[in-house]
This record gives sequence, C-alpha cells and structure tokens, in this order.
Amino acid sequence: MRVDKWLSAVNVVKRRTVATDMLKSGVVLVNCMLAKASKEVKIGDKVTIEYLKGAKSYEVLQIPVTKTIPKSQKEMYVKEL
Repeated sequence: MRVDKWLSAVNVVKRRTVATDMLKSGVVLVNCMLAKASKEVKIGDKVTIEYLKGAKSYEVLQIPVTKTIPKSQKEMYVKEL
C-alpha cells in the first residue's frame, strides 16, 4: 500500500491530501529514508513524521484492505514507538 494511503487509512492523519502534502514537504521518512507518496509500505516498516515540536514514529503491523479503519481498531494496524 502507498504510504500516503496508509497514513490516512490507519488514522495517523485525517486526510490523504494532508499526507501527500507532508510527503512533498519532506517530513515523512520510511525506514530512515525520505519517502515519496508512491513509496510502498510493508509490514514491519518504520514510518517517522517530523513535526515542529518533535518526531513521532510508527511501526506498520498490518496493511488495511479497506479505505479506512475504525479508530477503535487502530492498534491492530499501527504501533506508536
């Protein structure tokens, strides 16, 4: 799954356009490398978002098969590090 779709599907960001803008700005890293929106994420990848107040890291646990998942199931798909 593309990293921009994954970020919005697992409720890390609210909209896919926000995720795409973050990727264009160069604040999203996948496995410590700058990522483009088309970068494929796999189970076990580490996604880091560098906010102004500090960075947040997430680990990909599962790839969702639907466009979005319920917020109550977020822990099944992503783990905040």
